[in-house]
Amino acid sequence: MEPGVQKLVEEWLNPPYDEETRNEIKKLLEAGNEKELEDRFYTELEFGTGGLRGIIGAGTNRMNIYSVRKATQGLANFIIKKGAKAKGVVIGRDSRLFSDRFALETASVLLANGIKVFYFEDIHPTPLVSYAVRKLGAVAGVMITASHNPKEYNGYKVFWSDGGQVVPPEDKEIIEEVKKIKSINDVKTLPVEILKSHFLFEIIDSKIDPLYLEEVKTLSLNTQINSNSDIKICYTPLYGTGYKLIPSSLKNFGFKNVFIVEKQAIPDGNFPDAPYPNPEIPEAMQTGLKYAQEKGGDVLLASDPDADRIGVMIKNRDGSYELLNGNQIGCLLLYYLLTSLREKNKLPANPKVVTTIVTTRLLIEIAKDFNVSVDEVLTGFKWIAQKIKQYETSGKNFIFGCEESHGYLAGTFVRDKDAIIASSLFAELVAYYKNKGKTMDEVLEEIYLKYGYFKESQKSIEAAGKEGLEKIKNFMEKLRKEPLKNTKSFKLVSIYDIKNKKAFNFEKNCEIEPLDLPVSDVVIMNFTDNCSIIARPSGTEPKIKFYFSTSGKIKDGESLKELKERIENFHITLRNEFLENLIL
Repeated sequence: MEPGVQKLVEEWLNPPYDEETRNEIKKLLEAGNEKELEDRFYTELEFGTGGLRGIIGAGTNRMNIYSVRKATQGLANFIIKKGAKAKGVVIGRDSRLFSDRFALETASVLLANGIKVFYFEDIHPTPLVSYAVRKLGAVAGVMITASHNPKEYNGYKVFWSDGGQVVPPEDKEIIEEVKKIKSINDVKTLPVEILKSHFLFEIIDSKIDPLYLEEVKTLSLNTQINSNSDIKICYTPLYGTGYKLIPSSLKNFGFKNVFIVEKQAIPDGNFPDAPYPNPEIPEAMQTGLKYAQEKGGDVLLASDPDADRIGVMIKNRDGSYELLNGNQIGCLLLYYLLTSLREKNKLPANPKVVTTIVTTRLLIEIAKDFNVSVDEVLTGFKWIAQKIKQYETSGKNFIFGCEESHGYLAGTFVRDKDAIIASSLFAELVAYYKNKGKTMDEVLEEIYLKYGYFKESQKSIEAAGKEGLEKIKNFMEKLRKEPLKNTKSFKLVSIYDIKNKKAFNFEKNCEIEPLDLPVSDVVIMNFTDNCSIIARPSGTEPKIKFYFSTSGKIKDGESLKELKERIENFHITLRNEFLENLIL
């Protein structure tokens, strides 16, 4: 065992570490499991711009009460520096294993530092923390969640005073404060048993939930159609936090036939039949699908454990069910919102839609048709929230935010992706189009015929070993200096280097205006025939993700089926030609 690891293991075998933690380490030592001990202690679980996320367990590289305490002490020190102790921090948690304990530990450290705590006693969706921060005028929020990761994981997500996840400069400043906490002896705590009687501790469930649901209700554009509709909505919370608020919101929208997948409606951090509780993937939707088929549901909605993302299965005109990808859900939502707002003459002046650079550009085509402009931001909903904040002082009106990874937002009272809002609006659009005699697959076809067919896919590649991060770094630098001029079938038209704020057009052989985005290790390559590839490394893991996109409009005499085949063939060719020459 490495000497540094050995030293830490010995430390964790003694007080002040608790008995349960000490026993966990002791068992690994007795079993001679050096590999596991190395993994648990070779580094410290990193507090990054998104907070903490890791496997639950004892050790410096694990999610446990000690990593939570240290992160919270760093956050507390930053809040104290800002002179914002009295404003308080909102704390929420999902249904994951140890979420309740981690939430109380967060409260313990904040109260010990004299910072007011607004506490959700029951499990709550992530967007409710964002909402409560704004509603209560808190300085920050902490959500204990690992989103849709497997059951072994938990995490710690930080929101700032605008309700969005922290962005520059606060993100780096908080990280620096957390890094300064070198020992658990630097952390102030109070006994967990006395927290709820502390004068700075306030439970907020009954205050916030009704206010939030009333604001969500104001987003409904066709409540009368909803009330008269006979659509059957099936919903699964995937053992998570959406189990109360999503059914309540659907009822508020006027829906009568809401059927809950009862088996998956009991919060359970073990996620029994959805080991990877991600509503993007078919495996997580199988129990819900069987239920929808039994009930004859018009749509199956699902939320991930912290209810910020949604999954959707639509019932096609032939009676089959189809799992939509994140881009399709976003396009249907935007098309419906803009159509209804225009019909009711409610489209505001200077309307704006925000998407990320890796989300389908079909959204831009739809928005253009309604004279709505679109801003593209870096990956991550915090950048969408930042745009909403900027619009408040520039006379622009936010309509909709969307990212391809199944995150959506309408309204400005929440500043993070919101499965309650997205589910309610998606149910409404199903009712709206059913009232017009259309199924969702028919509406998608209408969109493709109007604006073109867009095909997107991703490929994540891991560079194994300790040299992995270095290999990826070298690959990105080479891509910038010697870009792939063409594949066998496509020529490179332009390249955008977001890290160095440079851009070059190869057809015109000249530099062009770079994209107005924060510095990030991203390269965008645009090819002939409306094809593009985006390269984006993880930054913290030895992984790199490639996003492929192809699109085209229908030609004279071409059927929709032929258009789809043409674009999908382009897509397969682009992807294969790029990946077959890829060497990390």
